[in-house]
Amino acid sequence: MIPNICSGDSVDLMEKLKILADSAKYDVSCSSSGSSRKNTPGGIGNAYASGICHSWAEDGRCISLLKVLFSNVCVYDCAYCVNRITNDIPRASFTPEELCELTIQFYRRNYIEGLFLSSAVLKSPDYTMELMIKTLKLLRVNYRFNGYIHIKAIPGSDPVLIEQAGLYADRMSVNIELPSRRSLKLLAPHKQHEQIITPMSYIRERILEYNADKKKIRNTPAFVPAGQSTQLIVGATPDSDARILHLAEYLYRNFSLKRVYYSAYIPVNQHPNLPAIYTEPPLLREHRIYQADWLLRFYGFKANELIDEFHQNLDMNVDPKCSWALRNLQLFPVEINKAPYEILLRVPGIGKKSALKIVRARRLGSLSYDDLKQFRVVLKRARYFITCKGKYYGDVPFNSENIRNSIADNKSQSPYEQLRMF
Repeated sequence: MIPNICSGDSVDLMEKLKILADSAKYDVSCSSSGSSRKNTPGGIGNAYASGICHSWAEDGRCISLLKVLFSNVCVYDCAYCVNRITNDIPRASFTPEELCELTIQFYRRNYIEGLFLSSAVLKSPDYTMELMIKTLKLLRVNYRFNGYIHIKAIPGSDPVLIEQAGLYADRMSVNIELPSRRSLKLLAPHKQHEQIITPMSYIRERILEYNADKKKIRNTPAFVPAGQSTQLIVGATPDSDARILHLAEYLYRNFSLKRVYYSAYIPVNQHPNLPAIYTEPPLLREHRIYQADWLLRFYGFKANELIDEFHQNLDMNVDPKCSWALRNLQLFPVEINKAPYEILLRVPGIGKKSALKIVRARRLGSLSYDDLKQFRVVLKRARYFITCKGKYYGDVPFNSENIRNSIADNKSQSPYEQLRMF
């Protein structure tokens, strides 16, 4: 329920908010962490990393931000998008002043910690970006708002506008959405691959320049201090998990992205180029890709290790780390008391913190199987890939088929479902 924060002519404004908040729910590329923009004397809000709190919807999306579109009036006709020009849906657009007032009123009532602002392409990319920049400038300068702001850059807009937006925003995202040029041409013919990659490259270069200038000049204006992110839609096209993960790896390596977000395709339109309507979105596939993405970012895995020419899609029955270990069983089991840290990271059921605790603890003496429980090792997976003091604790013969079946049976006792916060 949307609170009545205004009176008089506010009915129209509340209707706009309902329409534009609903239109924004399919964009998951928002995160309210990583910024260090502090409060200033006489200002309101604070995006300092330790001061940002999160709330989560039942489907896992962050709701600590006021997440809206500036407008859902679009000149494009992307087949997968609910806001495409040919859809008969309620349309609305804020003015910069309206959106600023809403943001401040919601913030003062402690409903939000910041703003996630995106938009359909109203008239043209440049026109849309100019309105969004005006909104950010009003918030930062007139209202002296120092809370977290994430803005989604409009592909195809002028680099000068990207520059201006980056001086007011904490994070920017340019959503790729579709993982290949072919898919983009098929479902979003008005968009060009270069229109997406070029601003991502520009943002990265400006962030690097800012970091270099900051070392020389202390008062250098911040440019996107929380970095940039993007979003990929999973399941709207026939693209394999291999293509998605190789693209993510490329983006992390070449554009220094903070996050690549993955969104399970939700059928909101009927179109001959779209897949058949699902009974429910492919949430398990989205979950597996997020797990693989985590391995790319923090565990030293490469995309071609998790996916190869014989396995173009991730295994739905076991997580990506288990799947890799089962395909490389000749490397296991590893001895807990001797294996290097980098090898421990590759053992299913052992995370970064657990591996570090193991390395530190074994300096004081040999570890037993029971000791691993204290380090939060997930033994129902790890036991098939380790030995402790030379003893193997797996309860099945050491071959990939038996181990896979055993791990899958353990998972089937607790079927995959979205965790609930309340």
